[in-house]
Amino acid sequence: MSHVGVPRGTVRKRRTLALLTTGVLTIPVLAGCSSGDEETPRGVAQDIAPTARQAVADGSTVNWAIDALPATFNAFQADADSATARVTEALLPTLFPMDKAGQPRLNPDYLESAKVIEREPKQVVLYKLNQQAVWSDGREIGAPDFVAQWRALRGKDSAFWTARNSGYERIEKIERGADDLQVRVTFSKPYGDWRSLFSPLYPKEITGSPETFNDGARTTLKNTAGPFVLRGVSKADGTVTLARNPRWWGDKAKLDTLVFRAVAPKDRTKALTDGTVDVADIDPSTADRITLARRDRGGNGQPLTHGPGADVSPAAALYSYAVAHGSDEKAAEAEQAARAKSRKAVLAYAAEQKALRDFAVRKSLEPAYTQLALNGESGPLADDRVRRAVARALDREELARTVLGPLGLPAKPLGSHLALAGQPGYADGSGALGEQNEKEARALLADAGWTRGGALQQPKDTKAGSEAEKKGEEEGEEGADADTGEEKKTTGGAEKEESAEKKDAEKTDKDAEKADKDADKAAEGAEKDEGKADKASRDEEDSVASRDEGLYIVGEDDKPAAHAPATTGTSAVPALAPARHAAFQSAALLRQAAAVLGEDGAVAARDKQPGGAAGAYAPAGTPAPAPAAAKGQLGKDGKALTLRFVLPSGPGSQSLRTVGDKIAAMLEKIGIGTEITKVPDESYFKDHIASGVYDLALYSWPVSAYPATDGRPIYAKPEPATDGSLLVEQNYTRVGTDHIDQLFDRAAGELDEKAARDLMKQADARIWAAAGSIPLYQRPQLVAVDKKLANVGAFGFAAPRYQDIGFKNRQAAGSSADRKK
Repeated sequence: MSHVGVPRGTVRKRRTLALLTTGVLTIPVLAGCSSGDEETPRGVAQDIAPTARQAVADGSTVNWAIDALPATFNAFQADADSATARVTEALLPTLFPMDKAGQPRLNPDYLESAKVIEREPKQVVLYKLNQQAVWSDGREIGAPDFVAQWRALRGKDSAFWTARNSGYERIEKIERGADDLQVRVTFSKPYGDWRSLFSPLYPKEITGSPETFNDGARTTLKNTAGPFVLRGVSKADGTVTLARNPRWWGDKAKLDTLVFRAVAPKDRTKALTDGTVDVADIDPSTADRITLARRDRGGNGQPLTHGPGADVSPAAALYSYAVAHGSDEKAAEAEQAARAKSRKAVLAYAAEQKALRDFAVRKSLEPAYTQLALNGESGPLADDRVRRAVARALDREELARTVLGPLGLPAKPLGSHLALAGQPGYADGSGALGEQNEKEARALLADAGWTRGGALQQPKDTKAGSEAEKKGEEEGEEGADADTGEEKKTTGGAEKEESAEKKDAEKTDKDAEKADKDADKAAEGAEKDEGKADKASRDEEDSVASRDEGLYIVGEDDKPAAHAPATTGTSAVPALAPARHAAFQSAALLRQAAAVLGEDGAVAARDKQPGGAAGAYAPAGTPAPAPAAAKGQLGKDGKALTLRFVLPSGPGSQSLRTVGDKIAAMLEKIGIGTEITKVPDESYFKDHIASGVYDLALYSWPVSAYPATDGRPIYAKPEPATDGSLLVEQNYTRVGTDHIDQLFDRAAGELDEKAARDLMKQADARIWAAAGSIPLYQRPQLVAVDKKLANVGAFGFAAPRYQDIGFKNRQAAGSSADRKK
């Protein structure tokens, strides 16, 4: 599935992504709190139809769907994407690929050993290379390749167009060891994530000069060292073709050729039924069709109970027949044409379902998670009390069930920003923020000055108190483009019962102190769930109806576009080139797991409701949003507490929109209104998330085995630039602290793995307490695979072993070329 919400352009591939996307960015068998003798909660197993190599036939071709042709074959450039990662994994050395538990494991195809041999006075790592390891031109892999890559990526020569140099800047020198098969790497300062370096490893012919690094590896890779070599790229056909490497010294690749074929997510079902692809990431709707196709296999020719025409009642069918054969010739002709069209659609659908029987759906969780991001740069969310109130209003379990439950995957909310269930470093740090509690959320808002009736009060001078007031930001307005296809929905609070804000506010100072103490406890892995608060029952239909009041679509009425409030100081925020794992973001975003509860974005007819002149923002007959005071929404100094919630509008992001609607309903209960803006997928991340033009947003981040390196730019405290803007790296929430940065730095330099994990748990607890990013759920991974294929599917954490993929014995003839419809 393509993931909308996984930032594109993240260069550090997260050692495998995505989000990428789209994330996916991935997760939950997450379990609760940790103790000194904590057990790592088990993750969801990969689903790849594991088969011994002797049971896999030699030969044949597999076609594997990717979103688009790789923008570059250089994985260290800013425009590297998920396709870059997929292709280079089969062509180039990865020294420490991820295993099923999300841990780096030495790759014996390239290394005999690799370990720290000295710690004082400086860290020294000795690599002993596999003596059979050679590049496809016959040259041995050796120290010159390591040296050339270090010099290209260390950040001292700006002629090399690199996206990131994390780790390489800590290296002091690289030299030959006792023989040509040994490489000694000396670090100027300790680096605990040294296993992340030199993966993928490029030949010195590519990394040796800026010209070859910048341009030579963008469109081709002439020298490789994997089980496959690059045979060719066809832009016309949208394919990247790999062939078996004749110089490969490891287990011989089972396939003769492996073809990566560009197929847009919306075209995946057709590509599967046409026999164009054998492996494809898919969305839940396609997965449902495959499941139904296999269920209907023994239907004995009975009509399908789903698809076109399946919902036509006997009475409607009889009426249609009567009209088609009636005396009204004009009506009969029209009805006969409609029946013919329907019959054609039914036959086409039945043929597709028959073809889909050849596939299986393999599912797991991706090494990525979906989060609710709260932009803390300005506006109400610059106040940490408001951010914490938003977080504590969320029922994260319900949100996880919404996406993962219909897929039959474990639906537990994620408890960490830096590790996933199943990884040794995982611990639930959410206790640093606190569990869901609407009463305490309201108290936090009251303490921040947001009260019922506050939207009707005249602005008055107030003493500095909250972070927002200290900033003294000014509220402006910016026009919404009428031609961008953005949809906006304004929601106000519908809470009827009066809350005792004043009384609850007195508890807030203690609550803040408790959050800080909880952060320390969570960091040490000692906090435990305090028990779940009784949750008030929700009337979902009434809530949705309340939020739908005043829905309007910009540009569909001949009236001037409405103006949305803008966050000041964000329009020109520069984002630094993201780490490699974010490079797959936008592409990965489009594969975001879509829940069955998705919406189609259509605007339904609505009854007129009190609250504004009909047609003020939409065609006549559609009411404008009711005043905040009429709906019980909180306010302050004459302004309603309304947050801009940006969501993608594309067909692959139904789950994000569904989750967004549920979040809006949860916030409505504590008096926070939301203005939901739906924007095209292609502009979602670049024009809104990275630019900071949002208050709330949903997107995904990958998680790697190296959180100290890969997590730091995502949660680093933004730094002011000389022009007054913010340098945010990948921290698009603009929320960070010096303490969090210090914990990341200490962990990166810690050579003791347990000590490094403890530091990362402390950092995670602090990130929770800051309430800029709220992890919701691990992203689902659904893959359609020819049922005769082995060792391929939903890999979870692990990197694929491309040399083991193939058709099972006695069925190998069923390759896509033989199966074309």
